[in-house]
Amino acid sequence: MRVVYLTHEVFRRHDTGSWHPERPARLEAAERGVYSAGFVVEAHEPPPVDRDLLEAVHAADYVDAIDAFCRAGGGHLDPDTVACPASWEAALRAAGAGPAAVEALRASRDGTAFLAVRPPGHHALRARAMGFCLFNNIAVTAAALVEGGERVAIVDWDVHHGNGTQETFADVADVLYVSLHQSPFYPGTGLAEEVGGPGAEGTVVNVPVAAGTAGDVYRAAMDRVVVPAVEAFGPDWLLVSAGYDAHELDPLAEIRLVSADYGYMASRLAELVPPHRIVTFLEGGYHLPAITASVAETLRGFAGEWEPLPPARGPSPAASWESLETAARQVARFWG
Repeated sequence: MRVVYLTHEVFRRHDTGSWHPERPARLEAAERGVYSAGFVVEAHEPPPVDRDLLEAVHAADYVDAIDAFCRAGGGHLDPDTVACPASWEAALRAAGAGPAAVEALRASRDGTAFLAVRPPGHHALRARAMGFCLFNNIAVTAAALVEGGERVAIVDWDVHHGNGTQETFADVADVLYVSLHQSPFYPGTGLAEEVGGPGAEGTVVNVPVAAGTAGDVYRAAMDRVVVPAVEAFGPDWLLVSAGYDAHELDPLAEIRLVSADYGYMASRLAELVPPHRIVTFLEGGYHLPAITASVAETLRGFAGEWEPLPPARGPSPAASWESLETAARQVARFWG
């Protein structure tokens, strides 16, 4: 399998401070994972996103405000979200990576794409930065694909709910958003009862799980919730918000996945669309060796070459199994 790999040196100049968990070393860890997976890697530098694509997701005055904030020297946009002068170019190229990956995959009809970008994106709202995110990278790509007449499924396995992505597409019938995330946890959204707005009911599928949840629940969720929903929806493209902060070694969360669990999830997703229709975006993940191992297993999973190990931790809390049952009922209700 060929891996279309997009990253850029400016992402390392997005300076969040020495204390911040969302730091440049995360990209180096992800890159080690990409190159250690054992596939041919085709590296590209993403271009800055076109302004019209960005404004399909974000308000024009918000985009201008981020530009001005970075030009003025940056600082804290909220207690967790930091920008510096280089963050403007980094954010533009992070948002431009997805559309560039789509075009590269269209041209070759071969391989899959992995985007090692900073800042991450799935918390960014239409006119608000939050959760380390400035622009919603995956939403920009999805909106561009929908504008071109295609149906898009987004699977978000970051440990935090992608509130920005869900809010962007809650009323859009051509985008399916599926999230597995720790709850209660930041940002406090992603209830199982959230199913999408009028005319788009069923296009939001949330699986909120309790602290201490392990790979047994995540693998069952893929089999009983994610795969049935995506199959029934019938996407042309599958985009993955790949946070690796649900790993048991991650310092910011309390989920107990191991790297092989990411390989399993990727292997199941690869059954739903051809690999050259899958684009994976780096979101969270703050333990460097865990990022490296999990990125490699993700790519092997997409290629069908992951190590078929059972979940290494379990059993999971009863509340997580109950949440899984609720999500499965929602899928059955809307997708049959």
